[in-house]
Amino acid sequence: MKLGIIGLPQSGKTTLFNALTRSNTPTTASAGRIEVHTGVVDVPDPRVDKLSGMFNPRKTIYAKVTYADIAGLEGTQKGLSGNLLNHLAQMDAYIHVVRAFEDDNVPHPSGSVDPARDVDAMLSELLLNDQIAVERKLERLVDERKKGGTDKALNERQTTLFNRLLEALNDGKALRDLEYSTDDQKELSSYGLLTRKRILTVFNLGEGQKAPEIKLDHPSVAMPGKLEMEIAQMSSEDAEMFMAEYGIDEPALNRMIRLSYDLLGLQSFFTVGEDEVRAWTTRRHATAVESASEIHTDLARGFVRAEVVAYDDLIGLGSMAECKSKGKFRLEGKEYIVKDGDIVHIRSSI
Repeated sequence: MKLGIIGLPQSGKTTLFNALTRSNTPTTASAGRIEVHTGVVDVPDPRVDKLSGMFNPRKTIYAKVTYADIAGLEGTQKGLSGNLLNHLAQMDAYIHVVRAFEDDNVPHPSGSVDPARDVDAMLSELLLNDQIAVERKLERLVDERKKGGTDKALNERQTTLFNRLLEALNDGKALRDLEYSTDDQKELSSYGLLTRKRILTVFNLGEGQKAPEIKLDHPSVAMPGKLEMEIAQMSSEDAEMFMAEYGIDEPALNRMIRLSYDLLGLQSFFTVGEDEVRAWTTRRHATAVESASEIHTDLARGFVRAEVVAYDDLIGLGSMAECKSKGKFRLEGKEYIVKDGDIVHIRSSI
């Protein structure tokens, strides 16, 4: 899972990045330069700790999430450079940081703090670039028809699809809000259209500030970025005392990862043993064979069956042996829908 942190200059993108990755990346403005800072963090999951305590493995491996702090977006609707578009297209989803804090030492590029205006500027920037990309594709399809020698059925199918996309974009609709067939999804997978990606808006508050009341067509959350960055850079003991003093229940990292999983429709399952206890990420409603491919493609190709125990059953009964004796150990086929927290062992012929 790779999430791009985007936002206008001076919005606090790098501050949030530091809070999520416990980094010390300088928060000075990039002045329009394309800069990308990347951090990989463990997904906090007490279930992994519990399983590790039960099996005492040689290795304990948490699921990972990658955050990329992407600078260079200005919200001026002049179009994005190819280099910046390439970085944005690689992300699974975006975390859009919107400035809500006032600070005379950090002047806003537009002269005033206006979260609603800044949200619209960024979303319009993404939408404009998709309009340009879709219009160019339609122009190429027209040229292909004129030249002949191309697959006419494919050309017609693509023309119908991209005309539908352009109609939505011209109406100001993000492409993530449209419904797509399986063939449409395969067709669009290589295009990296920005508004097809899920987005979570984070309103960056000042200390003691209330969240702005802005209605959006996608999820949003508000948090004091600077305060969260300071917490992330403290020792665990100091952080606990600090959060208690300010009435903060948990650090931003834990909260943002849960929101990120919800945003992308993801869940975790586990593999356990003496060698390793490990958390894996898969989409919700994934089948056993799909989840097997997250571990290794060979396991999916040679899939025979999945041995499955629910996390709560294993913890409640205390051992795999007890789960088997109580009928909680199940053999499942390719089409079994993996549940969040399942402990899974794949049997494969390869």
